[in-house]
Amino acid sequence: MSNPWYRDYADWLSTLFEGKLQKITVDAGFSCPNRDGTIGRGGCSYCNNASFSPDTSSDAPDLESRLEAGKRFFAGKYPNMRYLAYFQSYTNTHGPREQLLDLYSRALAVDGVVGLIIGTRPDCVDAGLLQDIRSVAGDRPVIMEYGAESSHDSTLQAVNRCHVWADTVKAVELTAGCGLHCGLHFILGLPGETRQMMLETVARLNRLPVETVKFHQLQIIRGTRLAQQYEKGETDFIRFTPESYIELCIDIIERLRPDIAIERFVSQSPADLLIEPRWGLKNYQFVNLLNRALAQRNPR
Repeated sequence: MSNPWYRDYADWLSTLFEGKLQKITVDAGFSCPNRDGTIGRGGCSYCNNASFSPDTSSDAPDLESRLEAGKRFFAGKYPNMRYLAYFQSYTNTHGPREQLLDLYSRALAVDGVVGLIIGTRPDCVDAGLLQDIRSVAGDRPVIMEYGAESSHDSTLQAVNRCHVWADTVKAVELTAGCGLHCGLHFILGLPGETRQMMLETVARLNRLPVETVKFHQLQIIRGTRLAQQYEKGETDFIRFTPESYIELCIDIIERLRPDIAIERFVSQSPADLLIEPRWGLKNYQFVNLLNRALAQRNPR
């Protein structure tokens, strides 16, 4: 492994692809089932989509143009770069099946695109759709990335997630059974969660056929229901400092199954949207601090 303390995402990707890879984010123009009334309204209490995908377009027919623009941006520096089309914004399996499969096929038809990452919710897939995705992709890798957020149903209910942990377990097992790659996303420090609950989530994650995981700290983002609750003093959550969050990350690393690749530990929302925490650290700076702390605790 390139990192002596945990398996990093680049190491895992190197088992699927040769050479340099770059994600290009595309917006399929879909909404979310707990926004559009399918299962709920208002969305997750912490979510302002602009905080993690500010440079997107809802012009789904322009999919090819956005991918080509992304390729041009990176080609000057890395002429031999290959690309993963990353369907990130909102729920990218929440739509008519024919439309979904058409979008995935079109993305894979763009020269230089060698695989897909499909971000979605665990309650928005079924065996038939996953098999269809596998058929569309052929021998090109597809990574299904599920927003699990927590393994605790009480937490999921509190943030209006509108699914339960059992949905995540089922989605992961179906995905692995279809021969697709699977990753999960978790938010650390959601309202009401204790440190022990977060570590229990890691133990539950370890029991699933998951290949990658993303963690990040809870961020209070302007324009969200959680921000309103925060300003009124109506919500309780752990207020991490960089030092205390690093300690939690080390505890997670020491417990996480070693074959699972960690894609990230933190997220960095735009400054004009972020209320708390404002650590003043870029993602790579946090990772450097984390790796330094790991080296001090567990020198190799």
